[in-house]
Amino acid sequence: MVRANGAVSLRELARVVQTSEVTVRRDVRALEAEGLLDRRHGGAVLPGGFTRESGFPQKSHLATAEKTAIADLAAGLVEEGEAIVVGAGTTTQELARRLARVPGLTVVTNSLLVAQALAHANRVEVVMTGGTLRGSNYALVGSGAEQSLQGLRVSKAFLSGSGLTAERGLSTSNMLSASVDRALVQAAAEVVVLADHTKLGTDTMFQTVPTDLITRLVTDEPPGHDDRAATELQALADQGVQIAVAGATGNPGGDQVPAGRRAPLPGPRRGHVPGTSPLRSTTGLGDPTTPDRGRVADLRRR
Repeated sequence: MVRANGAVSLRELARVVQTSEVTVRRDVRALEAEGLLDRRHGGAVLPGGFTRESGFPQKSHLATAEKTAIADLAAGLVEEGEAIVVGAGTTTQELARRLARVPGLTVVTNSLLVAQALAHANRVEVVMTGGTLRGSNYALVGSGAEQSLQGLRVSKAFLSGSGLTAERGLSTSNMLSASVDRALVQAAAEVVVLADHTKLGTDTMFQTVPTDLITRLVTDEPPGHDDRAATELQALADQGVQIAVAGATGNPGGDQVPAGRRAPLPGPRRGHVPGTSPLRSTTGLGDPTTPDRGRVADLRRR
């Protein structure tokens, strides 16, 4: 079976070549080591990820439990009375649903889905950019969106994307979306990336946020066999990105998910914004200079 992200399941590969899943898994690892394909959770895909971006219907059904846990944890970063920007994406849409409970919040967004999630929230002001509607992800893009962000300054930007690597940072498959995301980054004192483990180690065409501009990454815990995601987390931590891992241990794609580790996230890597409170992490991944940094290494060994 070919999934919405282009991956072929190990079960289907085993059926086609008439061998066991254990053998297929071993061969897939060998092919990945040679750079001939990329592993995904329970499957494999052609390398690089430089493919056409999936539309909203496909993305909305991928890693739903992980996105829910990530949104739960990321919502703890937002305080009453803050002004933030929230980019387009299915994970940021989940975050917006939780932000509806934060009083006095001002949210600037180019996403119709984010705005819709906040439309009936009491004491939450929603400011939409201008721009041209991109129907595949219900986002406003183009020069109108970018110009409307000029001169804006907020405390935090919450962004998602198609891929995240320590070498290149956050990236996406669409040039117009990437350009607006870069404008959102310029408006914020801190940048928080929301990315589930399936995006770790994936690089796509257009860079949106280089690694040195990412303040925090909120992600889920990679499966024990996903060495690449754990390795990428370690590399991101080594470059100073503060990492918080949500406890999405339920069935990926299921409706029921355990609550994420609701520990507050680590404090800002760059200057503190007046009027906000720096938060500290108890996930063990926030500060790469502490002994707790070994948490990422633990993920690699599992």
